[in-house]
Amino acid sequence: MINKQLLEPESIVVIGGSNNVHKPGGAVVRNLLGGKYQGTLRIVNPKEDEVQGIKVFHDAKELPPTDLAIVVVAAKYCPQYVEYLAAEKGVRAFIILSAGFGEETSEGARLEQQILQTCEHYGCALIGPNCIGLLTQWHHSVFTKPIPTLSSKGVDFISGSGATAVFILESAVTKGLQFNSVWSIGNGKQIGIETVLEYMDEHFDAERDSLVKLLYIENIADPDKLLYHATSLISKGCRIAAIKAGSSESGSRAASSHTGAIASSDSAVEALFRKAGIVRCFSREELTTVGCIFTLPRFTGRNFAIVTHAGGPGVMLTDALSKGGMSVPQLSGHVAEELKTQLYPGSSVANPIDILATGTPEHLGIAIDYCENRFDEIDAIMVIFGTPGLVKVYETYDVLHKKILECKKPIFPILPSVNTAGPEVQEFLRRGHVNFSDEVTLATALTQIMKTPAPADQSLQIHGVDVPRIRRIIDGLRGQRQTDATAGATWAEGEETAAYLPPHLVHELLECAGIPSVPEFVSAKQEEVVAFADRCGYPVVAKVVGPVHKSDVGGVTLNIRSKEVLCAEFVRMMQIPDATAVMVQKMIKGTELFIGAKYEERFGHVVLCGLGGIFVEVLKDVSSGLAPLTYEEADSMIRSLRGYKIIKGTRGQRGINERKYAEIIVRLSTLLRFATEIKEMDINPLLADENGVTAVDARILVKV
Repeated sequence: MINKQLLEPESIVVIGGSNNVHKPGGAVVRNLLGGKYQGTLRIVNPKEDEVQGIKVFHDAKELPPTDLAIVVVAAKYCPQYVEYLAAEKGVRAFIILSAGFGEETSEGARLEQQILQTCEHYGCALIGPNCIGLLTQWHHSVFTKPIPTLSSKGVDFISGSGATAVFILESAVTKGLQFNSVWSIGNGKQIGIETVLEYMDEHFDAERDSLVKLLYIENIADPDKLLYHATSLISKGCRIAAIKAGSSESGSRAASSHTGAIASSDSAVEALFRKAGIVRCFSREELTTVGCIFTLPRFTGRNFAIVTHAGGPGVMLTDALSKGGMSVPQLSGHVAEELKTQLYPGSSVANPIDILATGTPEHLGIAIDYCENRFDEIDAIMVIFGTPGLVKVYETYDVLHKKILECKKPIFPILPSVNTAGPEVQEFLRRGHVNFSDEVTLATALTQIMKTPAPADQSLQIHGVDVPRIRRIIDGLRGQRQTDATAGATWAEGEETAAYLPPHLVHELLECAGIPSVPEFVSAKQEEVVAFADRCGYPVVAKVVGPVHKSDVGGVTLNIRSKEVLCAEFVRMMQIPDATAVMVQKMIKGTELFIGAKYEERFGHVVLCGLGGIFVEVLKDVSSGLAPLTYEEADSMIRSLRGYKIIKGTRGQRGINERKYAEIIVRLSTLLRFATEIKEMDINPLLADENGVTAVDARILVKV
């Protein structure tokens, strides 16, 4: 719980405050005093009479009632302090900086649980333990540096790691990024990242609160809560970016399907962020750069003008923007020629606009004005301006300052000389601006923002999906714990309740979801297989039933054009170990596609889509989404594939029916929503052309 005593305490006591500012107990007192805390600050320390000018209480029993306690003593003493302060002194908020709890030992975990129970009993807020504290404009209850510039228009930053929070703040301060609050949740025993977002969402005031949230996440304890409140905040006008660390540990787990091999907890994170509209970042620099971009005016275009006095950085920025799907359009015509006459001879206006190393502050202002007022195709302006140390650039940065305030189009200042022109850059930042010192890092961050879709509609698409029939099929599987040779079900090794569904049930489930599939027939009798092929017409495909990986054992034969070949293949396949029957299908052609799904604990089903064949097996060109999916999400997944040009149609080849592909993705996600017993699923391949998309082969693993 988050309460007023935590956010706006009228009194604070530091248990373990000291004069040694090189230790947490002294450093937190220093920061509280440096932050001009306006309430009553108290300190408990049995060995000191005065700490940093404040008279000390030798024992907590001497304290008057207090709102917030910051605890900086050994872990073993923390539970008794929390109990006494909550019961006897009316403390209703605790920030426990101390380490040595559940992050280290089982005994520490027991102490942590004891503290939580006390806080829950007395209705107290608890930050930590094992954190750097809480930093707001009301109180600087942290023991670390740097202390960034605080402003209501700054960003809210929530971190699951104290040390990482410090390093992210270091990165942010050098860019001029301002903060509204910094939350270090530590072990997050009571208040986690999701809890903070929930509070910010439920108490959101667009006129008062920050519109930018940055997150560093090590563990997503409640994906549904994170999704709900992130989506809600973004719908209210906020922008959110996050790093999720530690997402790859399950990526190498052995799995029995393509989806199982490709999907991981990282796929679930990627899908969750896409669904919520959270911009995903992968480094401290990228996160703080995205945060800086979020502080600039919003824009939706992709056309940039680059104004510079150094050719190389302009070229590198052009390359990076183009690689990210953005444009640096060539500027030509009479307006460009007119601009050229107002710059020094030799200047280039084609874009990048190079005003030369000798260009003046006035030239910079003129170039920016043309981009703002005369070049209608330009959506935003990037200004690269440093110095070799021969002259001061105060006047140039003054011009840039004025143009940022005047122009409606966003201006991205790229001031690379943070050492040589350090005083000038610092003066520019003190005026409330940000600085992107590296142009390629800026372009990478912009790419992440541009490719992040808006939050998805949370409604469930159930039209055309037979939910009651789906449940009847799944519920009918309960109690089956052995190999059923007649049905063709195979129980996965080591999983007593896991089974691959027989082909006829796979076909039924696809039919329930309205997913078209190629006509097929399964039998252990040769004459029945041949009769089906005669009815549907040659060529056909034959596949062994039983072995999990049919291709690996030679259990798939394509383009069978005669009865004689089919009979020979039937005999051969029935001799394959574990074979129980042979499936025959009508041979069809088209572009090979892939759809898969895997159930991730807490997240639900992660749905993957991509091109089939080598693209999924070797290149792993897949996109992920979190079920249930909307048509907009499915469209976004398809278009984010590296091989999208093949789907769209290239080199004279017609593209596939994207709408049908998206529809199958949505229908599959709805099927999974009502069948959480499905743990892994492959439809590979689907064959697609301009008319439709048809499932050719599918495999479903269930646990019942």
